[in-house]
Amino acid sequence: MSSSVLPNGGHVVIIGGGPGGASCALALQRLAAQMGRKVHITVLEGKRFVGEHHYNQCVGVLSPPLPALLKEFLDLDFPYHLSRGLIREYVLHATGQTLSLHGECEPSIALRRVQFDAWFLETVRERGIRVQEARAVDLEFHADRVVVYTESAPLEADVVVGAFGLDEGTGALFRRHTGYFPPRALSSIVTKYHPYPEHLVPLQGRIHAFLPRDPRIEFGAVTPKGNHLTINIAGQDVDVNLMQAFLDSPEVHAVLPDLEGARARHEGDLRFFKGRFPCSLAKRFYGDRYVLVGDAAGLVRAFKGKGVTSAVQSGIRAAETILRHGITRAAFHAHYRMANQDIIRDLPYGQAMRRLTIFAARTGLFRAVMSAARSNPSLQRALFDAVSAHA
Repeated sequence: MSSSVLPNGGHVVIIGGGPGGASCALALQRLAAQMGRKVHITVLEGKRFVGEHHYNQCVGVLSPPLPALLKEFLDLDFPYHLSRGLIREYVLHATGQTLSLHGECEPSIALRRVQFDAWFLETVRERGIRVQEARAVDLEFHADRVVVYTESAPLEADVVVGAFGLDEGTGALFRRHTGYFPPRALSSIVTKYHPYPEHLVPLQGRIHAFLPRDPRIEFGAVTPKGNHLTINIAGQDVDVNLMQAFLDSPEVHAVLPDLEGARARHEGDLRFFKGRFPCSLAKRFYGDRYVLVGDAAGLVRAFKGKGVTSAVQSGIRAAETILRHGITRAAFHAHYRMANQDIIRDLPYGQAMRRLTIFAARTGLFRAVMSAARSNPSLQRALFDAVSAHA
């Protein structure tokens, strides 16, 4: 590289305008102002968040410390007006038993992810950061710049931030030009439906989490969202047949007694959407003049999720590395990777706990854990923290 430092007036192109990309853009702008430096920022986003023209497979339950993170590092007040309800309780279903888990900490916030993403990206626009509504179609890495070809005009940047989640097309661009290899991922199926009001009332404020015996489904959940419920399952290769089997199971029917005829009651109910979320670290998620954040880097809690919080954290950390330390692979390795050690160190533990939990649920061993938790407050707190992603 001809230079390891982002020059004053340098250009940063961020591919992806979700929470990771938006937080990186806002952090770059804020930190550059504090340092008395000038930086040009362009966010590329091909999706239209406003008007809810696409479906986000994320369930949309955001837990602390996200509100504090937005305030401290981005000077943003959390958009509580988007809330579809506060989650204070989790009901765990496993081995034919149920266990209610209560926490004493700040509740999680249920919302529509597409609305949250629209608010975040609109904030980027309001603060004067350029947002280009286009997708990246190719990349060229040179010693002194990166050329980003888009569906509209090409861009020249000093460094590129990848915040594209698990988008296979954009991931292939980085893989071809940098040796990047995406993280391993689980499949998910998500749907929603509007129950009768009298059935919805007892479900408010609590998420029902399921550890089914079927080895193909790692977990399922029913999450209240104001006037409707979001239902999801996840596993190595879940499909619509597994989702239907999950909905037809006695355990789920006990929680959702009026599923029959749901499609006839509300158009759009029980349509299935498929997505993926990472469960390992990506390979070569940084290098000379590029760095990846959030899901694209595999920087999520392997057992707990917290994808939005991790995306925001890693977006902020990428901005700090770019402005304070440089845009070379050496700078990202020494500072960006080190800044994310809280997530990276948690991955082997989280993966092991995930496998252990699945094994215990399949074999019935989890029954003993649930029985012990009924009389052991410390174990019950640990289960709450794991299921809720609070700690």
